[in-house]
Amino acid sequence: MELAQDKIELISKVIKEDRKYSSNEDLYDDFFNETCRRSMSIINAIDSETTLTAYLRRIATTSIINVLKDSGRLKRTKSGYMSTKEVIVENTDNSLDYSRLTVDYSSVKVPQTPEEVVIQKDILQFVADTIKKIDKEDPDKQYLQIYTLRYDKGMTQNEISADLGISQSEISKRLYRLMDKVKSILK
Repeated sequence: MELAQDKIELISKVIKEDRKYSSNEDLYDDFFNETCRRSMSIINAIDSETTLTAYLRRIATTSIINVLKDSGRLKRTKSGYMSTKEVIVENTDNSLDYSRLTVDYSSVKVPQTPEEVVIQKDILQFVADTIKKIDKEDPDKQYLQIYTLRYDKGMTQNEISADLGISQSEISKRLYRLMDKVKSILK
């Protein structure tokens, strides 16, 4: 399936706006390919540009995290993910040397307008409410928990499978069914 030029430009824009893109520009092609691969099934199903952009932001973030993990630039820690370039400072003698400490503010993203923030929050709230409703209708499928682990925590399907004791193929099926149900409600 071919992507229209406007969709390609939207994906590119979303990737470049992601805070993890900064200082990882050399992996742009990998980010782009992974995001396209992950978004192919929904990109033409959503008519609203705002809704599509919100979905693409989530997909791009997940894609970027996966590419960074695969390239060895990101590692999983107890508190989430950490760049392998970051150094954990251990203070053994209570005297810290701050002379080599640098602070990088490039990853701080300030929203462009308050209206964009409101629109984004409304869309994400609608999707969250929709997923909660679907989960309540069929609680045995653990849709909400799987969605949270996959898209909020950035876990792979294999990691979710090990965590929940469900096969990876079943996790994949449930995520697909959930996205299909969300798409049908958005139409």
